[in-house]
Amino acid sequence: MAEVESHAKHVVYCGVCTLPPEYCEFGGTVKKCEEWLKQNHPDMHEKLWSQEALTQNLSTLSVEAQKRAEKDSQKKAAKAASAEAKAAEQRATSKVLIKRIERNKRKYVTAVQGLEAFGLDIKKVAKDFGKKFATGSSVTKIPGGGEEITVQGDLSDDIFDFVVETYKEVPEDNVECIEDKKKKAAS
Repeated sequence: MAEVESHAKHVVYCGVCTLPPEYCEFGGTVKKCEEWLKQNHPDMHEKLWSQEALTQNLSTLSVEAQKRAEKDSQKKAAKAASAEAKAAEQRATSKVLIKRIERNKRKYVTAVQGLEAFGLDIKKVAKDFGKKFATGSSVTKIPGGGEEITVQGDLSDDIFDFVVETYKEVPEDNVECIEDKKKKAAS
């Protein structure tokens, strides 16, 4: 029986769309993928995105197919630009609400909502709060949809300062502190 040598093949995956770079054009983030490839793998970028490679690929297409490919690329670029603008607008109008909620007597919890709009991982932020303030911190779903971080203790001012200093993607103007008081039952 003859011995067969097998060699493992190293495949590069795009850091943006997670496809192999040869297939990035079929995803919705072609421009970002191209920039990532240029920065991280310049030799592969040259092979796939150089002017020679692009003209060679286009020359194999018929005239109609070339026109369709050009229209498709324009549509995809316009769609990506509008999605980027929409995300930027959403970030600008989103608010981070920090609520101090009274439980009973002098016990409080602090709830933080709206961080996911700025592209932050809520579970990681909750863990950061727990470590920073040495207290319990958890992520819960809220009835209106979305998630909030609940931190034990009256930490609204401290959390405000921590969010503004640590997470630069959240503008200070978009962070609000609110105080919720329990309504006392009429006796």
